[in-house]
Amino acid sequence: MFTSKRAFTAVLTAITALFALLIFSSPASAAVFPANAPSGTHLQTGTIDCTESAAGVSCTTYELAGVGRTNATVALAATYSATIQCTNRGGSLVESHDDSVTEVTSASLTSSKNGRLTVPALTSTTPTNAEILAQADCPNPNWTPSVQPGSVTLESWTYTLTFAGFTSPYVLITG
Repeated sequence: MFTSKRAFTAVLTAITALFALLIFSSPASAAVFPANAPSGTHLQTGTIDCTESAAGVSCTTYELAGVGRTNATVALAATYSATIQCTNRGGSLVESHDDSVTEVTSASLTSSKNGRLTVPALTSTTPTNAEILAQADCPNPNWTPSVQPGSVTLESWTYTLTFAGFTSPYVLITG
């Protein structure tokens, strides 16, 4: 098929580059695990999706059917990091270090009498400097912590929907 090792290497390199482009440029997609739900569970309306923006993470509302009377829990956990600057009483910057904050939003869901489960939209917004500083500290209690401007970033997030009686999620999205 290939006339030389060089042609094969060129094609393999092109395929690898295309694969990497698809993986690293595609949005987060929902992984659905049917074995982790009541038999017959399926998407009735809406789209199972989460999107990232400068403001944080937003996950859509949707409805599942075929769940019987099985309840569920939906959760969105997002971890944000920031650079904390520690200033001594003389006003000198003494130390900088990274700190992180994880925000979790969740809801308990009750199935309706006709075996449907409405999953609400969940959102995690980028924490304010005050929210980060409430959990940040400096090694010396006499130093004052502050958030370096522009350093708050979304590091990672996980969205799950787990049915009661199941140990693993039915829906898993990570970003």
